[in-house]
Amino acid sequence: MKKLLSTDYSDWGFNTMMFLLRITFGGLMLVDHGFQKLVKYPSLQHKFSDPFHIGSNWSLLLVIFAEVFCSILIIAGLFTRLAAIPLVIAMGVAFFIAHNHDFNEGEKAALFMAGFLSILLCGPGKASIDSMMGK
Repeated sequence: MKKLLSTDYSDWGFNTMMFLLRITFGGLMLVDHGFQKLVKYPSLQHKFSDPFHIGSNWSLLLVIFAEVFCSILIIAGLFTRLAAIPLVIAMGVAFFIAHNHDFNEGEKAALFMAGFLSILLCGPGKASIDSMMGK
């Protein structure tokens, strides 16, 4: 009971949870969102949301970059904190602008933003390429 109520944590527990967090959030983003936008690119490029007024095609390309390539980097644990920045921004825009702060519509975006923000703040953990490279 004492261990259950303790605020101490083990390095093994922290590193395991960071690995699971990276694999879960990166994998779900890649499979459920990134690949879908990549496959549907021709039909989405002219009607995608353009919150920064750079054109819907460029907005879609930036989101695909974040959701596909940055997710792959996060899963691998390579340049993890750097790769989490575009995903936090993309999910922030999705929640605050595209879904107008509505938790009923933007719940997934808010959850993904919280997960990627956690990865950004805590880092990749020991089970990552970043750790193996000595970063």
